[in-house]
Amino acid sequence: MAGDFLAMRVKNGADIEQLDKLQETLTPDSQVLDAGCGSGVPVAEALQMAGHRVIGLDLSVGQLRLARQLAVGLEPVQADLAGLPFRDRSFDAVVSFYAVIHVPREEHLAVLTEFTRVLTHGGQLLVCMGCTDLPADHDPDSWLGAPMFWSHYDAATNIELFRAAGVEVTGSDEVPDPNGHGSHQFVLAVKP
Repeated sequence: MAGDFLAMRVKNGADIEQLDKLQETLTPDSQVLDAGCGSGVPVAEALQMAGHRVIGLDLSVGQLRLARQLAVGLEPVQADLAGLPFRDRSFDAVVSFYAVIHVPREEHLAVLTEFTRVLTHGGQLLVCMGCTDLPADHDPDSWLGAPMFWSHYDAATNIELFRAAGVEVTGSDEVPDPNGHGSHQFVLAVKP
């Protein structure tokens, strides 16, 4: 489904505009982790075009194969969001679009804590979360013909999770899904 998703993915939606807020705080040539990078398009691609060095991490071999083909200069890494294979304070920023929502919500704090661990002091975090309370939704074939799982908390609980992970929330926006699947919470935070 990696190729099908890439073909339908809106490349310039309101979600990508969230990167502008992050980039206001980044210096040129920042080291950025795109956690759950998929094909690298459009998020890693936009960060690279802005002059940043981007490492793309994903669990999907198919998505990373596309990322190698499409995102010139992107360093792809296969790993789990809750166990990042990087040293502490390795990145100036971590972004994660539409990845955490596919992790059981009981693991969201562990994922956010890992994101925080790999950030430098003053590093920025931009993460897409769910907006509503959804303990678990597993549909074996509803999304582009592939099994898919969703799980998330409501927006207020998400903010508390970010604080518990050790970052200061500097912004939170509800953003319409670019492919018409409701909306998501984009949280911007900084590691003190």
